[in-house]
Amino acid sequence: MKAGDELPPLEIEITRTLIVAGAIASRDFQDVHHDAELARAKGSPDIFMNILTTNGLVGRYITDCFGPAAVLRKVAICLGAPNHPGDTMVLTGRIEEVVEDPYDGEIAVVRVLGANAIGRHVSGTVTVSVPPAGGTP
Repeated sequence: MKAGDELPPLEIEITRTLIVAGAIASRDFQDVHHDAELARAKGSPDIFMNILTTNGLVGRYITDCFGPAAVLRKVAICLGAPNHPGDTMVLTGRIEEVVEDPYDGEIAVVRVLGANAIGRHVSGTVTVSVPPAGGTP
């Protein structure tokens, strides 16, 4: 891996079940994440995904790309356009920097973007360590 490498895109279908399950799993009981009628009363066209679910999907994307031994060291994301049921979010990534660490192997900083039909849902960086092949030195 080297700076400039692009990660393969990951398409995620945004379903009502994904939104509600993510909110419940993260103990986020805000009505805008599970009650369409109340979400509309607050100005949203439908329920929308919470940041904790997005954070988990970004983490999944990185570990899927770097493998099961990868360790997320830092995740710094910002939300933009909401994810509603029926959307498809496409996550993409680009390695910005790679450094060697004598204990953790390679440490990469990855710029991550997630977009849907109405715009950029999430952007930020993830720092991930990947142990050397064969385990730690």
